[in-house]
Amino acid sequence: MSELMRSWDRMSSYPMGRFLFNRLIAWRIPYTGSIRPKVLQLSPGSAKVFFKDRRAVRNHLSSIHAIALMNIAEFSTGLALISQQPKNVRTILVGLSIEYLKKGRGTMTATCCDEGGVLSGEKEERRLISEVRDSNGDLVAKAEARWLLGHTK
Repeated sequence: MSELMRSWDRMSSYPMGRFLFNRLIAWRIPYTGSIRPKVLQLSPGSAKVFFKDRRAVRNHLSSIHAIALMNIAEFSTGLALISQQPKNVRTILVGLSIEYLKKGRGTMTATCCDEGGVLSGEKEERRLISEVRDSNGDLVAKAEARWLLGHTK
């Protein structure tokens, strides 16, 4: 089990545990923390996260900024991947593309499920898809993240 999953399992079972887990994530990853993401669900290979609409994540069109949408999409793919990562494997993002389908307004929820199977630790590239939906369940954006995996030195 990955260190991330151990922390999630341990903390999410206590009152205020999820709050503290999300605060730790925001502290460990400052740029992602800027959108104030909240992890809703986390299991090996799967993640669901959201963030609230507020002035700091809006653009001049009064909708969610494109990069805030990309940020939450990338974050969900990283969580899904790292949640199943063995200790001897490291990951690095090598590519990220996104398709914006409509203006984002309201709470945004990103989900990702890695269907690539168990991480072997061999050098490989893993592609993960994240779907970002608004509070009505409408698809706002769809992103593909390419992660390079390999053994730690």
